[in-house]
Amino acid sequence: MFWVLRSGAPWRDLPERYGPGTTCYNRFVRWRKAGVWDRMMDAITAAHDGDIQMIDSTSVRAHHQAATAKKGVEITVSVALAAGSRLRSMPSSTQGLPIRLGLTAGQAHDGLIANSLLDNLGPHTIVLADKAYDADRMRSLIEEQGATPNIPPKSNRRWKPCFSKRLYRERNLIERFSSKLKHFRRVATRYDKLAANFLAMVQLASIRLWLRAYESTA
Repeated sequence: MFWVLRSGAPWRDLPERYGPGTTCYNRFVRWRKAGVWDRMMDAITAAHDGDIQMIDSTSVRAHHQAATAKKGVEITVSVALAAGSRLRSMPSSTQGLPIRLGLTAGQAHDGLIANSLLDNLGPHTIVLADKAYDADRMRSLIEEQGATPNIPPKSNRRWKPCFSKRLYRERNLIERFSSKLKHFRRVATRYDKLAANFLAMVQLASIRLWLRAYESTA
């Protein structure tokens, strides 16, 4: 699975040393349906807690093969990947790695998925986001959980909320995460027909990045 994730190759091109490609693909899908990837993401991120969280999204190009699913099968061709990332007081401790992930249609506004990514904030958490998330609804969602939004206000705002440029500089970590994520070719270009399979690939890539962080601190 890691080989397909990194190379972006079709499952049928899996080297013989890894076994039949069909077997590996079927296992990947079974584990996705059984919630294995969800539980692994929860387990690997549970040990890290931070006082700063970030949210951002990135667009992913869809390959033409991603639009060839059987009739009646739900697909999402144009994709925007949104990630919520946690940061400790010391930025190097978690390197801006993801804690929650989600998919939207590519043309959808960033704020549509924010409700599900920012619905479990801890008290006294500071949330960093860009101007796309500067909305009264978004700020209320954050503040109702005892957290504080640090979002640059849009130019057309009459009332300018408090904003720290110094804290906002740390948001580059989630942008760097997006860059690292696209080193995996299966993520950089969406080949999977089903959105659920593509999200599972993103989770697998995120798990790999978390493991690297653990290995570097061991």
